[in-house]
Amino acid sequence: MTNSPRFIHLRTHSEYSLLEGALRVKKLPALCADNKMPAMALTDKNNMFAALEYSVGMSGAGIQPIVGCQVDVTYVESRPGEKARAPAAVVLLAQTETGYENLMKLNSCLYIDNHDQLPQVTVDELAQYGADIICLAGGSTGPVGQLLQAGQKPAAQALMDRLAGIFGDRLYVELQRHPVDGGLPEAERLTERPFVEMAYAMGLPLVATNDVYFPASKMYEAHDALICIADGAYVDQQEGRRRLTPQHYFKSQAEMVALFADLPEAVENTVEIAKRCAFQTYRRDPILPKFADDEIAELRRQAEEGLRYRLSIIPHAVEVSEYEARLDFELKIIEGMGFPGYFLIVADFIKWAKDEGIPVGPGRGSGAGSLVAYALLITDLDPLRYQLLFERFLNPERVSMPDFDIDFCMDRREEVIRYVQGKYGRDKVGQIITFGGLLSKAAVRDIGRVLQMPYGQVDRLSKLIPVEGVKPVSIEKAMADEPRLREEAKNEEVVARLLDYGQQVEGLLRNASTHAAGVVIGDRPLDQLVPLYQDPRSDMPATQFNMKWVEQAGLVKFDFLGLKTLTVIQNAVDQIKASGRHLHIAADGSELFEPPQGLIDDIATIPLDDEASYKLYASAKTVAVFQVESSGMMDALKRMKPTCIEDIVALVALYRPGPMENIPTYCEVKNGQKELESVHPLIDHILEETQGIIVYQEQVMQIAQVMAGYSLGGADLLRRAMGKKIAEEMAKERPKFEKGAQENGVEKKKASEVFDLLEKFANYGFNKSHAAAYAVVSYQTAWLKANHPVEFMAGVMNCDIHLTDKLGVYFEEVRKRLDLPWVPPCVNRSDATFKVVEGALVYALGALKNVGVEAMKLITEGRMVDGVERPFSTLFDLARRVDMKRVGKRPLEMLARSGAFDQLDPNRRRVFDALDGLVGYSAAIHEQKSSNQVSLFGEAGDDLPEPRIVPMDDWLPAERLSEEFKAVGFYLSGHPLDDYMAALKRKDIKTLDQVHERAERGAHVAKLAGVVAGVQIRKSARGNRFAFAQLSDTTGGYEITIFSDTLEKAQDHLVTGAKVIVTVEATLESDQLKLLGRSIAPIDTVVADVGGMGLKIFVDDIDAVSAVASVLEGAVKAAQNVGRGPVQFCLMDSSLPGEVEIDLGQDFPVTPQIKGAIKSLMGVMEVEDL
Repeated sequence: MTNSPRFIHLRTHSEYSLLEGALRVKKLPALCADNKMPAMALTDKNNMFAALEYSVGMSGAGIQPIVGCQVDVTYVESRPGEKARAPAAVVLLAQTETGYENLMKLNSCLYIDNHDQLPQVTVDELAQYGADIICLAGGSTGPVGQLLQAGQKPAAQALMDRLAGIFGDRLYVELQRHPVDGGLPEAERLTERPFVEMAYAMGLPLVATNDVYFPASKMYEAHDALICIADGAYVDQQEGRRRLTPQHYFKSQAEMVALFADLPEAVENTVEIAKRCAFQTYRRDPILPKFADDEIAELRRQAEEGLRYRLSIIPHAVEVSEYEARLDFELKIIEGMGFPGYFLIVADFIKWAKDEGIPVGPGRGSGAGSLVAYALLITDLDPLRYQLLFERFLNPERVSMPDFDIDFCMDRREEVIRYVQGKYGRDKVGQIITFGGLLSKAAVRDIGRVLQMPYGQVDRLSKLIPVEGVKPVSIEKAMADEPRLREEAKNEEVVARLLDYGQQVEGLLRNASTHAAGVVIGDRPLDQLVPLYQDPRSDMPATQFNMKWVEQAGLVKFDFLGLKTLTVIQNAVDQIKASGRHLHIAADGSELFEPPQGLIDDIATIPLDDEASYKLYASAKTVAVFQVESSGMMDALKRMKPTCIEDIVALVALYRPGPMENIPTYCEVKNGQKELESVHPLIDHILEETQGIIVYQEQVMQIAQVMAGYSLGGADLLRRAMGKKIAEEMAKERPKFEKGAQENGVEKKKASEVFDLLEKFANYGFNKSHAAAYAVVSYQTAWLKANHPVEFMAGVMNCDIHLTDKLGVYFEEVRKRLDLPWVPPCVNRSDATFKVVEGALVYALGALKNVGVEAMKLITEGRMVDGVERPFSTLFDLARRVDMKRVGKRPLEMLARSGAFDQLDPNRRRVFDALDGLVGYSAAIHEQKSSNQVSLFGEAGDDLPEPRIVPMDDWLPAERLSEEFKAVGFYLSGHPLDDYMAALKRKDIKTLDQVHERAERGAHVAKLAGVVAGVQIRKSARGNRFAFAQLSDTTGGYEITIFSDTLEKAQDHLVTGAKVIVTVEATLESDQLKLLGRSIAPIDTVVADVGGMGLKIFVDDIDAVSAVASVLEGAVKAAQNVGRGPVQFCLMDSSLPGEVEIDLGQDFPVTPQIKGAIKSLMGVMEVEDL
């Protein structure tokens, strides 16, 4: 690299100029080296997202990084009512650390509390924070250039004067030349001469820049597509879109010298500026706010007091002296590593949360291995009880920041963050930015759109890109692996163009967001340490550096995670308390356990040896139980038959790809079906609790300690090297391990075998601290389900109140598997959310589709009169007390469909059709109330006539259930197949429960009835169509797989809501029923010829008899080739002496449809099969 450069790039845009720049930060050092450029400035648009990453990468390659930013400036104040002029950019470069600090302040001005306007700074803010910053005036697109283009020369001169006053000899007049078709673009042509004249007249230096957006001119077209993605434009759009030129690439020194041969000083000044800039963003050691004057003494005091408190409550796992020795050992390491402040800060906000009744998780990650954390109430797991290792969390032989991940209740996590903001200062607390990448599938979709390709074609191309893990493979790999993609590109030029552009832009950054959980806390305003950003959807600033780089900038991250299960647990405990009893009292009044004094209703105090909870685990009744809901987990639980918390800890750790293969061995050894295999007598006790299998990383560490004499710190380093497969480290460690083992009397061959075993399991092994913490949360949910099932299910359903599919699964659990009492949605009994009344689950109004919890609160509030709940007596009473217009027409329709008004009028169709009149009536009354009009007749609205409700027959049963399904998302009051059950039984068509029971004895073919809920049609790799169809019968929901031959014949019958008979091949795999569809037919054609069925019709109004007669007469005329049966009436009119039964004396056509039609008639109470 030459020592006398002639040109340095001072205006460049990396991928962090989102959807605009295409220079990849990691490739910048090589780009500079290839062009023999010893320095470069990075000036991303309105941000310094890459400042630290770029500085470290460039300086590491021996190239000088110049830290800068292209900043949009408000240069014209708009008058009231006038459209604001778009801001224009200048380039700012940090000369010194003070200049960098000012750049950070200006970044705050761009984003913090900018009230939804585009990021921009004012000239006054430039003046306030202009010290030690070099300013390039922005060229033709900058504020002065814009004024010159508009012919406003005096204004341009005034602005240049102002900038000169701010920056003095640090202001450079910027010139750019991006020649196209032999001449400069219009903007550059119009402004260059005035700029040169202004610079000479004012004695300001000129500087030449190339506005660099992409590394080479060949990327121009792909980059043009990228700009279209950003602007929502099309590539072929002629007018009204932004364009660059092929000249906006990373030009060589020679090209720039030749381009400005007539103005050599403008090129030379780029080198002068590089020499004037003597600062790069640097890494810092961790910085934390000072919590106490003497943090060491304060931590020791709190930890010792906390341990004494814990030991006064918990059963002791070891002698008190061992607890005290462990505490002292940990405190010395924490003090020696300089982290007392970190522990105190975390303990403070967790104690505050617990004092405020905010649920906090028992621990997460390796932090649960610390006794100090347990004593400070940071975690709720006794690490000595679970044999958790402190060194797995904080290793004195590997200095790195401790990292507590804290789980809070989802609904109240924000309160804890607000507390932290209040304690340390809003300007010292921030979120952490994250960036979304333009991955291959998204790149194909976005570029397809800007190329105006048909959506279906683009969608198909995107779906041809396979996914590995959670991310799609690159376009290059997809083309290598997928012949159809290559074929499409070969056959159609536009597809080849799409894939070419896609390869060039994939991996660039697309958008900025904020980390879901990470929060940083500083000892000073954050923008003195890092530049800040603010997500428009948040009122809290975020660091411009992402997770990796913000920690290297000196800020310490705290994870405030939201765990829904904690919200479920709290909701369930609240439901128990609302039922008038405590957590330790069962619904029948018996005592479940004796809580410690002063800790009533604390879920952390439940006993870990509850027999009912382990029975629930062993029978795999774990729907809604944390961590063990999946079918695979349920299968593992049945095989394992857990009897203690250690089994649940092991299962949480084992149930992952890889370790999963050890689950059968664990289960067989535990249940005495297989002998426990000894690894070596020295270490067998370490593996005893996991049935002789290495399950945890901590076991790897303990084996290295016991067998080979490692310290636990050294053993942690060994575990990390093994886990990361660092060959060089492993080569060093093997002889050390073998030597240590031999000193303990282990043969070299055996030591080598154990080392190999450790090597395998270090990669598999799970963090026991994390597994234990999450196993405890799982156990808490299992305990609640086993001992307080109704309240637990109410808590679960409240947390998923907007997820209809999940509510369907949970309600099936309530109604069928747990057989719990429940109350359907009702305006007089239900609340907006799920609750428990007299041991029954009351279905929530807010759980209906498209209603909203807040709208439903208007109804429940309307039930309250003078602080006392008074049920609604009629629909008109409800209309008077609830502003139905505020509730909304659609939510009211859903209430009618669901049967929520049944207590006021059981005819759902009549209520549904009356809603318009009721809403108008209600609105008129509430308008009178709000205007304080006093009616001559008393209450507001008393003088308004009640709307007429037209008499009509209810919906037919099938229709009624269909409407209910629309509102609830599943069937509540019955099932569309209820009227078919007698006919189906005669045809030997099985229920789902019967098919499942038979499948337990082996695979078989059966016929099932079902109502179609949904169908997804797919194509196999060979292009054959197949489908998954979801159906339900009266005993539950099921899914069938249908292959192409059956699908072709049956597709017309697979319509949502259709009633069908399916012939299936039923097998049981891992306790999961698998159904393969062989044929599908409409139900009515199958049961049409069933004869001998009769009906008994109960009526309470004599007029209903004639209505029934007309239905039966119509059936005689219409129904040909239909089974016939006897019909009886049971008259229950109050004018009669008692129930009067009448046999009609002849057979009539009887079908499920005829039965349903009779059921819907006014005056008919019930219809039974004879």
